[in-house]
Parts: sequence; structure tokens; C-alpha cells
Amino acid sequence: MYSSQQNNSSNDEDYDFNYDLNLNSNSGPPGTASGSYAFGQKAPRMSTAMQPQPGGAGGGPASRMGTASQGGEARPMTSVSGAGFSSKQGAGNRGTFDPLNQGRGAAPALAEKADNSAEDLAKEMEKAVHSLIEQSAQSSENHEFTKALEKAKDAGKKERALCKHRESNGLADQINVDLTYAVWFNLACVYQQNGMMEEALNTYTLVVKNKNYPQAGRLRVNMGNIYFYQKKYPQAIKMYRMALDQIPNSGKEVRFKIFRNIGNSFVRLGQFQDAIQSFETIMNASPDFQTGFNLVLCYYALGDAEKMKRGFNKMLAIPIAGIVEEEDEEEEVKAVEEAEAVGQARVDSLREELRKRRKEAEHYIITAARLIAPALEKSDWTVGYEWVNDALKIDHDNLASQMSIDQGLQYLKNKDFEKAIELLKSFEKKDQNMKAMAATNLSFIYFLEGDYNNADEYADLAVRNSRYNAKALVNKGNCLFVAQEFHRAKELYLEAIGVQADCVEAIYNLGLANMRMSSPDEARQAFEKLHTIIPNNPAVIYQIANLYEQQGKNQQAAKWFNVLITRVPTDPGILSRLGQIFSKEQEESQGFHYQLESYRHYPVNLDVISWLGVWFVKHEMYEKSIHYFERASQIQPNEVKWRLMVTSCYRRMGNYSKALQLYEQIHEEYPDNIECLRYLVAICKDLGRPYDEHQQKLVKLDRQLATKSQNQQGGGAMTNMVGGPATSREREASPRAEAKRDSPKKQQALAAPSAKGVDNRGGGRLQEREEEDFADDDVNDLLA
Repeated sequence: MYSSQQNNSSNDEDYDFNYDLNLNSNSGPPGTASGSYAFGQKAPRMSTAMQPQPGGAGGGPASRMGTASQGGEARPMTSVSGAGFSSKQGAGNRGTFDPLNQGRGAAPALAEKADNSAEDLAKEMEKAVHSLIEQSAQSSENHEFTKALEKAKDAGKKERALCKHRESNGLADQINVDLTYAVWFNLACVYQQNGMMEEALNTYTLVVKNKNYPQAGRLRVNMGNIYFYQKKYPQAIKMYRMALDQIPNSGKEVRFKIFRNIGNSFVRLGQFQDAIQSFETIMNASPDFQTGFNLVLCYYALGDAEKMKRGFNKMLAIPIAGIVEEEDEEEEVKAVEEAEAVGQARVDSLREELRKRRKEAEHYIITAARLIAPALEKSDWTVGYEWVNDALKIDHDNLASQMSIDQGLQYLKNKDFEKAIELLKSFEKKDQNMKAMAATNLSFIYFLEGDYNNADEYADLAVRNSRYNAKALVNKGNCLFVAQEFHRAKELYLEAIGVQADCVEAIYNLGLANMRMSSPDEARQAFEKLHTIIPNNPAVIYQIANLYEQQGKNQQAAKWFNVLITRVPTDPGILSRLGQIFSKEQEESQGFHYQLESYRHYPVNLDVISWLGVWFVKHEMYEKSIHYFERASQIQPNEVKWRLMVTSCYRRMGNYSKALQLYEQIHEEYPDNIECLRYLVAICKDLGRPYDEHQQKLVKLDRQLATKSQNQQGGGAMTNMVGGPATSREREASPRAEAKRDSPKKQQALAAPSAKGVDNRGGGRLQEREEEDFADDDVNDLLA
């Protein structure tokens, strides 16, 4: 056993590792500091500080010392307090070991700051500005532009307040220029959305002129769009070019879009050559269908056929995404599309996008083809259609078929029905869609020609090939309508509306069918529905007004006729109808106004002329009524009643000499006019002129009329009451009747008032008895 001797002077660090470990109550760990004690004696535990004993520096065993002075209460040792140990055992924590302090309960609430600092307040204000910008953008997305403008203005106010706050508190270096840019840019966009273009331009100008925003020059595109909207195309071109200078060459897509805007502006100015340069720049680098169509349109405006062909070929050379060439793949695509349509498969958004792009591309191609085909060869328009069809058959066979149908319609416009029918019949052996389209057009052509049998035949063919073809159903319904099978026609019109809810032809014809079926309410409902689809169509508005008038609802009819004359303000028929409605409603002034307007636009309508003449007669304005009756006599010179009305007006005015002169002229031209003779005799008596000759003629004409009337009533021979020949007494009765008819009393009734205005029968003034004595039959009929 290794042992060593302990020296008090220099070997304090040597220990005996073979001492007997006694873990009873008399043993203890060695001390942490040197001290005088006997080997095997319990070493005292040292405190954090040593204090000398009264007997000397190292007299006896050391006692536990605290940091406080001798006799004071010692605190827990700092080396073990972190583990939850406490040397002082209290009543509450006796025997409890809780190193994580889980037994002391919930933590107290955080104390609020008594006062925020200027920097903290700035951060809160900045958050509020961000929130307002987001709310404004969300409102714009929801098309709530007024609300978006309010939020944008609030954001601008708070952002300015934020900048002032930071400047006043020495935080100018923390001003967020990007936030300021976002606020002003959003405000300008919202101004533009609300139609406040000047305010938007001013806001954009403040942004682009600020040197803190080097990339803000792109916003000149927005300014150019505003000028384009305002039709200030030179300013728009200037802004587009300034924006183009700010875009690097790496941003090709943006640059090409700006070039397109410049080209569109030149087109609006009519400077097609400059527009062609912009469009050709795009087509040579990154061609697209919209730019290609605009380029062809410019070539068409210049009338250059060769360039039109070249531009059209450039369009056809652009690849269309999503076109399937192999037949097997086409069938698979059709099957998938049918499954998606009925809900058996999930809609493929990528396929939908490709279909949308393909449809857009085909729309541009077919529109350009329809535009240039008739213009490629002015002497023979069919040459242009043949060239276009040959160009389309290479990669777009379906579009070529559509152009062939358009060629047939062009034959129809030129009234070459035979070639149109021949061309459309050639589609009978093609695919089902083209066959149905051709049959629909053939049915329409035959219907226009009045060949209803062939029209009905091809309408049936079109319906069989495509039951969901609304136009084919309308054609079939029209054939049934002509055959007066209105119930079946109505069913087909309703079916066409079910296929295509906005099929205006079906809705209009449905209203006509209901009118023929004596269902005015249903007819009016159909026309009112059509009015919501095409609100400016005069024919629809007229049908609604006409139905209200037929039902006796004059106020509603007047309302709709007023709407109609805002669309066609110079239609004399509508103005006359409106005047008649107001006359029925006892609104004579309104009726006169519209009748006078009708006469102003069409001064040969006899109904309007007679209405105006009678209106002036009723209001004793005979001079003006003479003007209208003379106009009527000029329109119908062989109609004697207009001249009699003119003469009657002179007689009512008291100008008997002029009336007598006119009556004599009428008698010379129409000697058998009994009314003229009657007034001629009366005026001659009143003026003291000889009238015996006229009186004899009047009696003779009166007898002839009576005889003619009796012959018509008695079968052409005068018979007695039992059917035998008339007796001599009965034959003498007729002259007696004529004599009675010419009795003095009757003669007195036919007499004219005196020129002085006093009734020669002693009855009173002229105004009191003139209507009774001189009642013109024709004028009274019009007055009634």
C-alpha cells in the first residue's frame, strides 16, 4: 500500500487514496479549502467567506458563514439556489422540490407601456397605411371603386402624417420611400378606375417626376392609356415612346406590347403607314394573332392586295397551341370533353386555357379572311374567296369550310340564288356540323324565295343533324307559322329559346305567334323580354306600344311610343299614332303637336292632313284649314270632297262671293254633284242672284237619286205592297214626294244666311244657326 507522509508546510496537496470511506453520520466530504484538522475527523463545509475565530487564524473547526456579518441571518447559497434548493426550510415548502417553479401559479400580466416612443408610434402608423392600401386594392378587385377611392385617399393622408411625424422627431432617415410610391400609385389607379382621368394624370406625373423612383418611368404607359381613352392620340404616342425608353432590351414582352399600343394609336389617327411599321416590328420578332390581324387591317385600309396576302400568310404561319393532328388523339379529346360537359370527369384547366386560345386564334383568322376575301380582286370577288380557301385548306380545313359557307352567303347578298344553293348543297357529304350549317342556310334561302316546301325540308334536315341548333329550330317554326300552325310554331320557338336563351329571332317570332293566337299578354311579355336584350330596337318597342294600344291602355301605349320616337324621331307614322292616342285621351294640344310634327316630316299623308284641317275648323281657324284642304286637293285632284271642304271654309268665314265662285267651278267640272248644287242654290238665293236653273237641276238630280234608291230596294221595278205593278196613283206619288222635297219649307232650310250675317228666316245671328243650315257631310264625318 502506497502511503505518504503529510507535511504541514509544503505537501498540503498530497492525499491518501486508501482511506476508509465511512458513510455514517461521523463522516463527511473533505473541505474545499485548507484547514487544520486531524485525519479522519469530519471536515467542516466552507462557506463563501471565511472569518477568523476568536482564538486565532486557524484555531478550531470552521463554522458555516454567510455573506452577512456574524450573527445575521444567512441567505441561501448562490451556487445552488438556481436548482430550487433553499437552506432555510419554511413551513410552506417543507420537503418540496420544485426546480421549474411550477407551483407558483400563472405569470402576472405584462405591464403596458405608459407612453410609446416616437419610433413605435411611427411603426403603428405605417401598419395602418399598409392596411388601408390593402383594403383599397381589395375593393378595386370587387369593383367597389368608390370605396376603393376613399380608402386610397385615407392612405395618402396617413402616409403624409407619418412622414411629418418622422421629420419632426428626427427620424427622417427612416422614411419609407417604397411605401410612398405604393400609396401614390394605388391612388392614381383608383382615380383611373373611377373615370377621374385628370386627377389620375396629375398623380402619375408626381410619381414619374420624383427622382427617388428611377423605375417609375414605366408608369408612362398608364398615362398613355389615359390619353388613348381621351382620344388624345399624339400625347398617347409620346407617353408610350417615353416609356419605351425606360424599358431595357431584356424586357421584350413589355416592349412589344408598347409597340402594339403605338400602332393602335396610329391607326386611330389614320396614319396607317406608321402603324404598319410598329406592327411589322412585332411580327418579325414575336408574332401573335392580334398584331397580325391589325397588320392585315392596315393593309386592307391601304388597299394593297399583295400585302394583304402576305400578312394573312404570316398569320397562318403562327402556331396554335393545343391543336391535335392525329385522329385518334382527336377522338380522345372529344371523349374527354363530353365527359367534362356531363360532369363525369374533372375539368382540366389547362385544356380549357388551350381551347380558349385556339378559339381566339381561329376568330382572328376567320375575321381577317372574311375581310380580305372580297377585296383581293375587285373585278371578280370570287377569286379572293378561292385564294383564301386554298390558303386555309393547308392547316385549317374547318375554317376553309366556314369560308365556303360565307361565299355562299355572299352569293345570296348578290342575289345569285342558284350558285348559293349549289355551293351550300355541296356540304351534304361533309361532316355533320358543316352539313347542319349548310342546311340551315339553304332553308333560309328557300324561305326568302317563297319556296316553303324546300325550306321546310332543309329545316327538318338541319334539326335532325343538330337538335340543339337554335337557328334551325327558328327556320322550322317559320315554316309552320306560314302554314298557320301557330301552336306548333310556338313550341319550336320555345325550344329554340331553351337552347339559346338570347335567340332574338325566336323571341320576336314567339311574340308574333302569340298575337296570331289572340294572346296579347303573352305576346307583350315576349317583346318586353326581348326589349331587355336589345333595348334600342325600334321594331320591338313598336310591337309593345301597338299591343298596349290594341288593349285600350292608351297611357302605356303613349309611354312606349314616346320611347320609340327617341329612337326614330322622324317617323311620321309613329308621330301620327301618338297624336291620335292623345286625341282619344282628350289632350288636344298634345295631339295637335304630334300631328303637326308628322305633317312636317311627311306632308302628303292624307289622314294627317284631314285631321289637321278639321282641327283648325273646330277651332274656327278657317284660313289655316284652307291651306291643308288645298294640299289634299293637290294630292288627290280627282277627289271633289277636298274642294268642297275648301269652299265650305270660305262659306264659314262669310266670304260668300268666293264660295259662290268655287261652287260654280266645281259644278262645271262635276255637274252631277248634288251637294254642290244644293249649296249653290242656297247662296244664290241669299245673294239675290238667279237660281232657277240650278234649282231645276237639283230637283232633277234628287228625283234620279230617289228613283235609283227605289229600284235598288224594289229589285229594279216599282211594285206595290203585294208585289204587283205600281198603280197610276202610286206612280204619281213619286212626283209628289219630289215636289214635297222641293217645298218652300225645304227650300228655306237650304237657303244660305245673308251676307250681312243675319239669318233670312228671322231666327237670329249667323253664329247661332250656321252649323244647322250649312253642315258639310264630309267635314262632319271627319269631325266625328
